[in-house]
Amino acid sequence: QEEEKWDFVLVSDIHEVGSEKEIKRKKFLDELSKKGFTIKKIEDEKLFYGVRAPEQIFRKYQWLLRNPDSRLQAPDTHQDVPVTTRIRLVNFILQNTVTPDLEKLHDLMKKKVFEATFPLHEEEEIREFLKEKWARWREIFCQQPIEKIRCYFGEKVALYFAWLGWYTYLLGIAAVVGLVVFVAGITVFNSSQVSKEICEASTTIMCPLCDQQCPFWLLSDTCTYAKVTHMIDNEGTVLFAMFMAIWATVFLELWKRQRATVVTDWDLYRWDEEEEELAMELINNLQHEPRRYQHSYFRSTIILLLVLVMIAVLIGIAHALVIYRVMATALFTQSTFEFLHEQANTMAVMTGAVLHYITIVIMTKVNRRVALYLCDLEKPRTFSQRENNFTVKIFTFQFFTNFSSLIYIAFFLGRINGHPGNYVRIAGKWRLEECHPSGCITDLFIQMAIIMLLKQTISNMMEYLSPWIRYKLRKQQQHLNERRTMLGEEEEAEDPCKRQWLNNYQLGEVNIFSLFDEFLEMVIQYSFTTIFVAAFPLAPLLAFCNNLFEIRLDAIKMMRLRRRMVPRKANDIGIWLQVLEAIGILAVIGNGLVIAITSDFIPVQVYKYTYSPCMTGNSTDVDCSTGYINHSLSVFRIQDFEPYTKPGLALTGLHRRYRDYRNADDYSYTVQFWHIFAARLAFLILFEHVALCVKLIAAWYVPDVPQSVKNTFRERKHRNLRKELRWVMAQEV
Repeated sequence: QEEEKWDFVLVSDIHEVGSEKEIKRKKFLDELSKKGFTIKKIEDEKLFYGVRAPEQIFRKYQWLLRNPDSRLQAPDTHQDVPVTTRIRLVNFILQNTVTPDLEKLHDLMKKKVFEATFPLHEEEEIREFLKEKWARWREIFCQQPIEKIRCYFGEKVALYFAWLGWYTYLLGIAAVVGLVVFVAGITVFNSSQVSKEICEASTTIMCPLCDQQCPFWLLSDTCTYAKVTHMIDNEGTVLFAMFMAIWATVFLELWKRQRATVVTDWDLYRWDEEEEELAMELINNLQHEPRRYQHSYFRSTIILLLVLVMIAVLIGIAHALVIYRVMATALFTQSTFEFLHEQANTMAVMTGAVLHYITIVIMTKVNRRVALYLCDLEKPRTFSQRENNFTVKIFTFQFFTNFSSLIYIAFFLGRINGHPGNYVRIAGKWRLEECHPSGCITDLFIQMAIIMLLKQTISNMMEYLSPWIRYKLRKQQQHLNERRTMLGEEEEAEDPCKRQWLNNYQLGEVNIFSLFDEFLEMVIQYSFTTIFVAAFPLAPLLAFCNNLFEIRLDAIKMMRLRRRMVPRKANDIGIWLQVLEAIGILAVIGNGLVIAITSDFIPVQVYKYTYSPCMTGNSTDVDCSTGYINHSLSVFRIQDFEPYTKPGLALTGLHRRYRDYRNADDYSYTVQFWHIFAARLAFLILFEHVALCVKLIAAWYVPDVPQSVKNTFRERKHRNLRKELRWVMAQEV
């Protein structure tokens, strides 16, 4: 006996006969029966309803969405509808079937009339192939079977994995270049003239790092920190930042070509989503009137204001993290533990990064709720429009959640804190943080390294272990129930569908945003990989390693741990492409600002070519950056300290040093400060214009659509026109 095929399963609690929920359920199922659906009921601990759509629905769909050029020929012939199309069409009808009480399935699920709806994982050859050859950790370095993924999960999921595979493939190139830059930095670990000067500055006494119980300290005490800074902050980093700006453009242009090739093979290049939506609406209800496009400036203004309020809240959280670091530095410097006392600043940055990661985890959930609420206020016309609106909002919120703290460290830390004798304070009490004499870039490096490592280890473990543990617990419960049944009385022969439906029901739940979550995770990672890559050259390598596992992790979740996703048709990755292009522009701006403002690259170059021994003397055998550290430190008179600060005992002398370009008499900015400021500005303008020009040239040089795709369309048009002309000539004869 051939096994029955069912398109969808609806699950409900067993309600009392005559109860409101039972009546609502019956009304909904009656509406489906009127549309010709076959319904099968199986009772267990829950009620299961298998539904199968009549074949005429699929014939209507095929006829309405046929190629218009071929409608003249063979109107009676029809091919089998792919399983993905069946599921998508049945899901659309289920979601848009209205009961006499004017309730849809979504409303009934809110009222607990139905608990779950899902298509089935069928025991078919393609599923076994994907489970064995794709959803396995051992296949981590193997190519993905995109065509098979499309046949089982639909085009949208297939395009996600095609994009993720392509991104990971090209990320390998960026990872190698980043690793070379980092290794080159390690080779100059001990040879940098600037770090040598810091290590030898055993007579340079610095101003204390906090107000109470902080002693004056020797610049040479921070020798290791200086070496690490110059391992990251060197000429190679500038070239790598420029390379990544070009890489981001080339990656997107090559992806557009790859996508054009893939969707042409699927015959979807010129697919019209709106036409498909209207066709399904008419198949479901012939009396359906299309919803009109509408726009309300009042509603848009309200939503814009609410988005700005949310962004202000997220920036406020970044300020709270700044206050935490300021207070943590003050507490650590007063600690009795020698390690905490000596490394107070570094420990404050590291604990601040962990706290930042925790806020990211919490605010991700909050951001989702707020973005959904704002989408409901907008009342979008279609699901695609709703998804696009949601994407823009959630990405904006997530961007500020992830990057506000990094932006502060990169561009404000050590630049708005005042100077000895006139520090900027929080609540008039705590001093803002300062940069190390060798620069702020190491703080940014530490922050990015910790957040990326935590996101890629803890988050991925939770993403995999959570559904895996739930799956195992449900399996164990099922075995216990089966054992009890075997020990009890002999039951009548079990319906073959029952076990399959139960097994599918026990898998993890999926929702309309399951794939969206995967995209969002990867796009945020892409932001980390490109925007501040000048401070963290290892970001592409970490992302590459993570993605090798991410592909298989997502595959295992979809094939083994979760219910089957409702397939969705698509011919591109949607609004995510515009988001990625925006990130590419932000990457140019971000890296330009990091090199110009955060890095010490510009001050060192200004010193080399304006104030160094190479410029002022005749000596050619001296390193041109000799004397840079002494030149970059200003002098402060001890008697000018604020009266309520209590620095530790002085070592010797009446003057101390601090990192800034200020005059010793009135603490105003020196000429050197304005030289460096002008050079930073000039570099920023030059870097961004050159990088953007290179991006535009790369975008022009690599066509979006390959010539082979254009030729395919031209040949197809030619063939269809010839066929049509022959048909007309045959009619005349």
